[in-house]
Amino acid sequence: MKVNQLRAISRSRVRFRRGYKSIDKKSIKLLWLALIVGAVAGLVSTFFRLLLIEIEKIRVSYVLNIKGDTLPWLWLFLITFIAIYLAIFLSKRWAPEISGSGIQEVEGALDRIWKLRWKAVIPLKFISSIFSLGSGLLLGREGPTVQMGAHVGQMVKDWFEESEEKNNALISTGASAGLASAFNAPLSGVIFVMEEMNEHFKFNFFSVAAIMIGAGTADSIVRLLLGNQRTIIMHVFSFENLNWIWLFAVLGILLSLVGYFFNHFVIKVLDLFNSFRFHFIWIALFLGAIITAFSFYSMDFVGAGYETIYKILNHSFTLKMMLFLLLMRFLLTLISYGSGVPGGIFAPLLSLGVICGMIFGVLAKDLFPTSIDDPAIFAVAGMAGIFAATVRAPITGVVLAIELTSNFALILPLILTALVASVLTTLLGNRPIYTELLERVIQQKKTEKEEKTAKEKLESETKMFDVEI
Repeated sequence: MKVNQLRAISRSRVRFRRGYKSIDKKSIKLLWLALIVGAVAGLVSTFFRLLLIEIEKIRVSYVLNIKGDTLPWLWLFLITFIAIYLAIFLSKRWAPEISGSGIQEVEGALDRIWKLRWKAVIPLKFISSIFSLGSGLLLGREGPTVQMGAHVGQMVKDWFEESEEKNNALISTGASAGLASAFNAPLSGVIFVMEEMNEHFKFNFFSVAAIMIGAGTADSIVRLLLGNQRTIIMHVFSFENLNWIWLFAVLGILLSLVGYFFNHFVIKVLDLFNSFRFHFIWIALFLGAIITAFSFYSMDFVGAGYETIYKILNHSFTLKMMLFLLLMRFLLTLISYGSGVPGGIFAPLLSLGVICGMIFGVLAKDLFPTSIDDPAIFAVAGMAGIFAATVRAPITGVVLAIELTSNFALILPLILTALVASVLTTLLGNRPIYTELLERVIQQKKTEKEEKTAKEKLESETKMFDVEI
């Protein structure tokens, strides 16, 4: 009996060794490379977030300690203006692809429309985003971390001299790691690549495993170095009374309209700023003046919006103030992102979603007193709904809202809100914001190329004419 058992074990070992040898070594190597991409992206994001945290502390402390004298506000305006000017200068002078969030540039690289210039983009995106986000503009850190993470994927591919077939997987791994490390949300990073980038990401078992490894590794590093806490600390809700779940569908309808108008106007504002022919120093002066003016009124109107979210969730604003806050942050987000300054759009959008949800919750509580205990439950749904309506990635929106707040019990109402918001905004003709931005960049580069060719042709004909004379 023992002899037969030993023979069976021996045969199993032989089959295991043969199976291991039959595994594609290239795929195993991809997973190791994904680990490296995640580790490097996580370290970059950690350093990036640390600097932003310290700059934010200094800026808030400075503003709060101003006693009403004019000179300190002039100094604030000057510093804000210089920071914005340097951010724009770096993008205009050396790397136009670092303007905005950069996610559309990553999607273009996945489609092999252009190649990522990691040697220039990683340092320039890092520095310029520190300037732009540190200035108080309504921009988020997730766009820069996604773009830098994707370029880390390209960098690792070049370092190890891998074939072009691994390019898509490693860039996608970096993008996943970038989003995960921006929000401490690893699952959101994975789903974002699979859902929002689905037309660009090449699906197979090992590529999915790679983005999971990258997101998990990056998130682990950030948590080890910055602390293991959720991004938005708030009350964790339960949802048991399904009689009022229809209210989340109504919220989804309202958010679909907000998403539609946001996507429409952000393209209009981008085109408006792009049409300006004067020197960008005037844009920096304009933005610096606006941010300084609103900082004078209240710090809740500027920045990515995390502190504003905390205050809203703690019921620090009246209904009228929230309506005014919504209008102003909506306009300032359009101006901040539309100017082309490096920075992401997720965080400002999430703050808009929280404000919309809280306003809706307050009104719902007044109209239906027994429907909910706390209006803030709709603020969580607002995050998922606004993301679904603008980015048109409802699953990512739901998962991101849950990972940010740890409100796992709200998964059903969040799904309903995100589903209604994404479906209705699509029926209205609203396209995913990054699809619009990618097509816009492609058209711009095509136009620039045609203008350059026409100019070179004109110069050549002029020289020939001069020679003939």
